Amino acid sequence: MTIKEWLARSVARRGDGVALRHKKGGRWQSLTYRELLTRAWGVAELLARRGLKPGDRVAIFRENAPDWPEMYFGITGLGLAAVPVDAKLQEQEVAHILRDSGARLLFADARSYPLLKEIETQLPGLQAALLVGGRDLGPPPSRRVRYEDYREALESAAAAAAADGRAYDRHSPAEGDIASFIYTSGTTGRQKGAMLTHGNFAANVEAILHAIEIRADDNFLLVLPLHHAFAFTANLLTPVAAGCEISFVESLKTVGENTREVSPTVLIGVPLLIEKMYNRIWAGLRENKAAWALYRLGLRRLVRRGIAARLGGKLRLIVTGGAPCDPDVLVNFSNLGFPILEGYGMTETAPVLTLNPPGGPRPGTVGRPLPGVEIRIQDPNPEGIGEITARGPNVMKGYYNNPEATAAAFRDGWFLTGDLGRLDADGYVTITGRKKSLIVNREGKNIYPEEVEHAVSKSPFVRECLALGFRDPEVKVGEQVGIIVVPNQEEIDAHARRGHRTLSEAEAVELVRRDVKRVCAGIAEYKRPRRIQVRWEEFGKTSTGKVKRYLYALRAEDLA
Repeated sequence: MTIKEWLARSVARRGDGVALRHKKGGRWQSLTYRELLTRAWGVAELLARRGLKPGDRVAIFRENAPDWPEMYFGITGLGLAAVPVDAKLQEQEVAHILRDSGARLLFADARSYPLLKEIETQLPGLQAALLVGGRDLGPPPSRRVRYEDYREALESAAAAAAADGRAYDRHSPAEGDIASFIYTSGTTGRQKGAMLTHGNFAANVEAILHAIEIRADDNFLLVLPLHHAFAFTANLLTPVAAGCEISFVESLKTVGENTREVSPTVLIGVPLLIEKMYNRIWAGLRENKAAWALYRLGLRRLVRRGIAARLGGKLRLIVTGGAPCDPDVLVNFSNLGFPILEGYGMTETAPVLTLNPPGGPRPGTVGRPLPGVEIRIQDPNPEGIGEITARGPNVMKGYYNNPEATAAAFRDGWFLTGDLGRLDADGYVTITGRKKSLIVNREGKNIYPEEVEHAVSKSPFVRECLALGFRDPEVKVGEQVGIIVVPNQEEIDAHARRGHRTLSEAEAVELVRRDVKRVCAGIAEYKRPRRIQVRWEEFGKTSTGKVKRYLYALRAEDLA
């Protein structure tokens, strides 16, 4: 199967059924599967008119919006590769992805125009940018990149898209064709583009549909950003393949309100979202003396009914992934009548590898491998703990334009996850740590220390640095970024001489910290160090000059 075939099948089965719902002007609007396909036809047509051919790359630099799916299905239906880009990335991060992928065309919001204008000279392959709301910009200055309004481009292609012989129908991507380049941070400080095929996604979706029951009348609440592999597969491709509804929240601030309005049956979330919901529910329960008394007496049916009503009244399944979830939250949520299934995966595996089975979840584990997925523990120690490796039809082709990173990611056909864990006799996987130095925050975002270090090292006052994950004492899961820096005393002395003064140690430390914050403004907000520790001794190193990371941690006073 291909992504195009999944959509076609759902159109044939439920053409008039609701595919997408979103709120506009205070009212919920809906789009049927047939209308979604029609819009994908229009996207494919406008791309073909601009000379794009199968295999070319088209980027989607856009936050969640009802036009995001039509863009994606139009791109991939024409045999092109989509390049989803995090809308919160900084200029140089966006520039790297667009340049590395060789994107020829870009879909974006008009609000991104100032950023694109700054980086377009770095993008020799980018020919055009179609902006949602671009009409309001007026005629942009004459530049090498052609800026157009997205709606006007669709309107100009509408007649051809509706006729026989439309561009969308002239191409049929194969399972082995690349559907997406999804960029994940690299250990050299640069993001790597995982090449994921139609077959990779189709295999993962099919495995998910075998692992858990998805009903035709299910309504998935879409909260997570679609550029994220977890949200893309679990919250877009899976419901589309099953012919379900997808309801877009307006924003993170309106999740509660939108949940009550659309009554979802399935919620996909990272632990941060799940824990916020959990804390609100328990706080409300304890504040309601009657409900709390009923709960403590074991009379929980009425309590559950009230909580269910606040969640729309129909929620039957919650799936969490992207980062570790507190087992206590999983257990207590389930005790309230809301089953939560925790899973595990990687961008490079399209992405789901394991999932707790509905009939036998084991909180504290990430479940069993999905059908068709093999998990093996590489080089286990006496406790059975080793690197988690995976093999299956969902594993990527490799990293685009990066054969060295691709070779390093595989051993004898097995993908090396970089995570440490064990596999029990019943096939459940428990993650115990990370072989790589990857930092995973509470939102499930992956942060490689080397990327942060690359940014911090641009400060002239920093001789060397070490980025580490840390967790505040009251937080059970997820990490934030901290940085230990060794100052460049010579540059600090030169700075002091230019100011005709002598700096105290405290002033020098403040100078270093201030400059670290300055240089980190160029990376995404969630990657910026939340704690900065200054040490005056160089780091201990191996004989090859590599810092011995395991020797260092942020001091307790820096976590205060």
